[in-house]
Amino acid sequence: MMSLAGRSGFLYPYLQSSNIITSRPLTALTPAAVNVGDALVNERKSSKSQAVSGLPHGHFGKRFAHSDIRIPDFSDYRRTDVQDPNKSSQQGSEARRAFSYLITGSTAVVGVYAAKTAVTQFVSSMSASADVLALSKIEIKLSDIPEGKNMTFKWRGKPLFVRHRTEKEIATEANVNLAELRDPQHDTDRVVKPSWVIVIGVCTHLGCVPIANAGEYGGYYCPCHGSHYDASGRIRKGPAPLNLEVPYYEFPDEDTVIVG
Repeated sequence: MMSLAGRSGFLYPYLQSSNIITSRPLTALTPAAVNVGDALVNERKSSKSQAVSGLPHGHFGKRFAHSDIRIPDFSDYRRTDVQDPNKSSQQGSEARRAFSYLITGSTAVVGVYAAKTAVTQFVSSMSASADVLALSKIEIKLSDIPEGKNMTFKWRGKPLFVRHRTEKEIATEANVNLAELRDPQHDTDRVVKPSWVIVIGVCTHLGCVPIANAGEYGGYYCPCHGSHYDASGRIRKGPAPLNLEVPYYEFPDEDTVIVG
């Protein structure tokens, strides 16, 4: 260090002072004063006149940084019921806890309602529009279908069979033994009015379109794989596993049926 100071030229006095200061123990050169009553008493009277020899800039004192820090006052940000250290804050804590429960419950209710609304709107956006729903229904005038005949209509892209049955066909299908059926279903469960049978004309085997008024049972016959249906649309013979599907329909009057 001294050799470095010797080669430093004009910096020599400052480096020499730094060397002396750093080599000495850290002692307080300026005495601390305490307030006793109204008088200030020096802790070390003898140190008042001491001088540090060899220092070019006079006396140096040690500052205790921890004694100079000013603690900030957060009273403006604290609740009134907790500022007094001698006062219990249990009552205030109970009130705050109840308020927290109220806010949490309200937030949960609002969140559930918002989620329900979002899901409902999302599902509604995926449903069919009004014009599509209008096309999903078909109105058929029954007076155009003679007794014993079947007419085919197009409904939702599928063939729709509407059959006007005779009294003989009604009696025959009503007396069928359900134990003989592959897909047991009574005739009265498949019709609203006995005179009218309305089924979707799609074979339940592989989706072929059967022929009306054909087959061994006088109902419908699928020539593709030999499935025979009776006049109620029930499978009686062949590979088809199920009866012909019955769509939803209603009769607004005696001469009209609405399917869908």
